[in-house]
Amino acid sequence: MEFLNGVPMDTIYLYGLLIAGGLTLVYVLFSDLLDGIFDGLDMFNPVLLFSFITFLSAGGFILEKLTSLSHLVILLINSGLSAILVTLLNVFVLLPIRKAEVSLTYTESDLRGRVGKVITAIPTDGFGEVMIDSISGRISKPAKSFDGAEISNGHDVLIVDTANGVLQVAVKEKIENEWI
Repeated sequence: MEFLNGVPMDTIYLYGLLIAGGLTLVYVLFSDLLDGIFDGLDMFNPVLLFSFITFLSAGGFILEKLTSLSHLVILLINSGLSAILVTLLNVFVLLPIRKAEVSLTYTESDLRGRVGKVITAIPTDGFGEVMIDSISGRISKPAKSFDGAEISNGHDVLIVDTANGVLQVAVKEKIENEWI
């Protein structure tokens, strides 16, 4: 068994595994807090870096214990396998999670043109409440009549505009199909 500065390679791999695994766990637990630190480095994703080091260290430790391959061959094999595993992790786990997080958010302008249902009547000069169904759940927002008309509970309304967090709505009129 060869040594690197007097330390066996399997020990180095084991320490790398423990440190990278611990840092991955800490990052996952405190990622929202730590994201501000890594904002400027868009191409640097700590989860991918820590995962690469974890895979590299785990594979290196196992191959050092079970095979008699040279340390350089083990490092090259594990580097390739780790790169493949991290790529698969990114493509099939991290990117879909990021897209799912983005799809749950909405802006006020996204609500324009949507249809909702009045759950609290809207008086002529006041505010009521409208419920909007979406893929991620229901959104309840304060609403005001766009044209100043009173709108009672249960009516379907069209969201015309938004201003200061208040929806401006109009009664949705049903259009019958006519054959011309």
